[in-house]
Amino acid sequence: MMLVDSHAHLEMPDFKRDLEQVIQRAKESGVGYIFTVGTEKKDWQRALEIADSHAFVYAILGVHPHHAKEIEDQTYPTLRRLCQNGKVKACGEMGLDFYRNLSPRDIQLKRFREQIGLAKELGLPIVVHDREAHQETLEILRSEKAEECGGIIHCFSGDYEMAKACMGMGFYISVPGSITFKNAEGFREIVKRIPLESLLVETDAPFLTPDPFRGKRNEPSYVWYTAQKVAEVKKVSFESVAEITTENALRVYRLR
Repeated sequence: MMLVDSHAHLEMPDFKRDLEQVIQRAKESGVGYIFTVGTEKKDWQRALEIADSHAFVYAILGVHPHHAKEIEDQTYPTLRRLCQNGKVKACGEMGLDFYRNLSPRDIQLKRFREQIGLAKELGLPIVVHDREAHQETLEILRSEKAEECGGIIHCFSGDYEMAKACMGMGFYISVPGSITFKNAEGFREIVKRIPLESLLVETDAPFLTPDPFRGKRNEPSYVWYTAQKVAEVKKVSFESVAEITTENALRVYRLR
């Protein structure tokens, strides 16, 4: 059996001390692929270096909404060039974060639209960050015809109606370790209703560490705990979750 960690941040400082051990643990636990996400310009090259030096690690590059205000004249030309590397499998994570509002909302909206356009130009899927901006996220995906590139709603936090709308545009819904949290009953009910054929699993490492490791740094090997909870919630075998979410990830990232 194999699992895919469809979203991690191995280039972050949290992994500087023991990155090779973290990657080895993932490999030994049966994680067949890791997709590491560079969320700002200063991290893109590092994400690519990690992907280039590990056969089963791939990169996703983009500008997180927290950093939307930092985009300047050379940001997109640099991103366009780096995304032409064969180890880059998506643009992102891009989107809207109206919870922290670390970039002004109008700037977030503008940069989200621009990055969807860049992804379509490059022929890459997108990885979408949406936090407390569900309606605005849907409006942009629709108006920008994001179904033309498809992709993933990372770390899904909307309701079932949003999930249904995103699936209707060909997007996958990605489940993080928060599904294991005691207070996540509402989220579990949503996951129960989403077809397994539209689900991915992720760690978002080093964040959102699943039980029983909550409070510690997350890492790709822990994606197994998320997959186990998905199997429990949906009352299907763990083998089915592993097989189908792996196939989904390889399809959306165009490794199939």
